[in-house]
Amino acid sequence: MGIAARPSYKVIPQDVSCTMSVLDFLCSAFPAISKDVWVQRIVDGHVFWEDRSLISCDSVCRAQQKVFYYREVATEIHIPFDEKIIYEDEHKLIVCKPHYLPVVPSGPYVDSCLLNRLISRTGNTELTPAHRIDRDTAGLVLFSKKPSERGLYHGLFASGEIQKTYRAVGVLNRVISAQEMKAGWRIENRIIRSTPRFRQQAVDATGQDINARSLITCLEQSDGLGLFELSPLTGKTHQLRVHMAGLGFPLLNDPYYPVLLPEQSKDDFSKPLQLLAQAMSFTDPVTQQIHRFTSSRPLLWPPDSGQ
Repeated sequence: MGIAARPSYKVIPQDVSCTMSVLDFLCSAFPAISKDVWVQRIVDGHVFWEDRSLISCDSVCRAQQKVFYYREVATEIHIPFDEKIIYEDEHKLIVCKPHYLPVVPSGPYVDSCLLNRLISRTGNTELTPAHRIDRDTAGLVLFSKKPSERGLYHGLFASGEIQKTYRAVGVLNRVISAQEMKAGWRIENRIIRSTPRFRQQAVDATGQDINARSLITCLEQSDGLGLFELSPLTGKTHQLRVHMAGLGFPLLNDPYYPVLLPEQSKDDFSKPLQLLAQAMSFTDPVTQQIHRFTSSRPLLWPPDSGQ
């Protein structure tokens, strides 16, 4: 059994009836988890209000209140790749995440997530990621070490005060001209949810309707593949994957774009998504120190490298 080191929570909506039990609310909010499982979690004291008072099977909903619970999985999925701490001071950690490892607990991943690995490794239960990258993506993630400073580091990303650079290997559906190699592409459009809900799609937009912007440059091309540098100017879910597919250069080993591939029962660790959050630079909001961090984690480049 895997259980998260820290609780998650769900806010009870304003329109939920005050006669509805918290147990029934949780069952409706998480239909994939059986009622028997929620009953056992409640009996074990793993479901509670924000003041840490326990919730019973008969407790009724309180509108706008947070219901805390611990994520649990019966069988933990092991990710056979290691994270690497790039930098640490009294305020923050910069960590290079491997492919396949989620940043925080999600779905069948509890102990097998970057946050819980770092808590176990450092003993600091106050660690919090200032941002997230996809489970399929490798690369740099910034963690705040002190609760009082979380908002400052999160604000770097929310306000665009941090510069992020990605490297990627894309499949070339056409040869890129010398002029395109020099000029690159500036992509501006609107990204919205697609079907299924975990996929995104880009639609044309202008002005304030634009919510996704990326700068993309091809550094090299060889044997039907290209090595790209990507600079997201916004942070929409799957933004770089969607923009690369829209250019006709979908990322190598991407199971979502441009076509959703059949779901596999297990990850194929021999085919990681070729996307790396390679560098970030920012002025620390606490120390005012200027930082630039770079990951040396390799991608499958050049094509015959066999990495």
